[in-house]
Amino acid sequence: MNSESMDLFSQQADKDTVRDVVSVGDSQAATSANTNPADLWHRCLVIIRDNVTPQVYKTWFEPIQALNWDGMQLTIQVPSQFFYEWIEEHYYALLQKTTLQILGSRARLKYQVVVDKSESLSEKRTITLPAFRQQPPVASQTSLPFASASNVPQNFPTFLNPRYTFDNFIRGESNQLATAAGHAVAQNPGGTKYNPLVVYGDTGLGKTHLVQAIGNKAMQTHRNLRVIYTNSERFTMEYVNAIQNNKVNEFTNFYRSVDILIVDDIQFFSAKEKTQDNFFHTFNALHQAGKQIILTSDKPPKELRGVDERLISRFQWGLTADIQPPDFEMRMAILQRKAADEGSDMPGEVIEYIARHVTSSVRELEGCLISILAKVSLDERELTLDLAKEVVSGITTEQPKKEISIQAIQAKVSEFYNVSVDLLTGKTRKHEIVLARQVAMYLSKQLTNASLKMIGSYFGNRDHTTVIHSCQMVENYLDTDPAMKSTINQLLQRLGISSL
Repeated sequence: MNSESMDLFSQQADKDTVRDVVSVGDSQAATSANTNPADLWHRCLVIIRDNVTPQVYKTWFEPIQALNWDGMQLTIQVPSQFFYEWIEEHYYALLQKTTLQILGSRARLKYQVVVDKSESLSEKRTITLPAFRQQPPVASQTSLPFASASNVPQNFPTFLNPRYTFDNFIRGESNQLATAAGHAVAQNPGGTKYNPLVVYGDTGLGKTHLVQAIGNKAMQTHRNLRVIYTNSERFTMEYVNAIQNNKVNEFTNFYRSVDILIVDDIQFFSAKEKTQDNFFHTFNALHQAGKQIILTSDKPPKELRGVDERLISRFQWGLTADIQPPDFEMRMAILQRKAADEGSDMPGEVIEYIARHVTSSVRELEGCLISILAKVSLDERELTLDLAKEVVSGITTEQPKKEISIQAIQAKVSEFYNVSVDLLTGKTRKHEIVLARQVAMYLSKQLTNASLKMIGSYFGNRDHTTVIHSCQMVENYLDTDPAMKSTINQLLQRLGISSL
């Protein structure tokens, strides 16, 4: 069978298996003009709730009311102009994704903004404003971005958020490698060894900000570059639309014509075999042409499940860099920068309190900060430490960990392995000492707020990269060796900690 026949066969197979790629009919079938707007908005909220912190959801999404659905446009009411602007600035991407899934690709979202409240609800004065004003809408079935693949139009939709730049991205030990690689790629896309560049880490640590900052910087440095940012869900939806509209060739040609392809959340390619096959060939074509590929994931490529081994192998061709949760100093810097960006002169004691108690992610830090600012603006509360404690208590429901010092960890680990603390912090490379040292560093990172640099200083002034390597080695043991799990649990008990 020749290549042309194979292409035709492949397109027909795609049509026959389009439901295996992704289901797109359910949402559109359920959004007739008779559908209750409150029910539609509730379905949107179910998705939104899974993608934001509880405090963010309560502050910014619970107050929204669905007013009207005419079959093509959902109108929702928000309580103020400030509320509308914050939602549009910080959550338009989430709303785009959600409304696309629930309302369908042709539907639109509109805000009714309360601008004058009165004691009588019937006398509220409102204005109507459009959604998604920050950047072009997600490509629809009738106006796909790859429709003009042969030429580069001036208004080519990159889908990059202009607010995501290196200037407002806080760099620290937890993201040092990923950030340095990002700068190198932005300066010389496709010309470094970092191709593909895969950035991985838990939700809310700044992966999307970093990869979009790379795209924005590359476009500033190289004016004629063709850059596109997408995510695995949008790529899949566009591929399905291309199949349904007999535009697979245009879709393929478009993505193979870009200079920098940025794909967010590649873990969601899982089990989408036809999409993976198309992306595999797109990846090969771009890589062979010296074009830059940038990917993000919630885990390293080798741990992705339901993704073709051919793709996983290619994802590991370049550089895989992780982003860890920020340490205390970095959390302080993030809060100070974000407070300044919002024009707030936030007291130092408030910033320090948040930084010490909100530790899991940058997104959670931002959620806490904006919740405080919202209470100050909307509820006319005073910006005090008591207000910060109130908001933080609503975010961090778990009990705070017992305060443990690095010296106490060293003492317990030395006792457990029957080695002296001097050996633990010395230069010996004997296997049993190295293992004990790695375990002590791992527990220091897990149980204290100390930075990687500070932890290294307690172990013979070792570099922070040594601490990172030690933690990764212990995590690898924990995945494969039951004896290591038992060791960590015994040490936690000796330190008076129930669990990590």
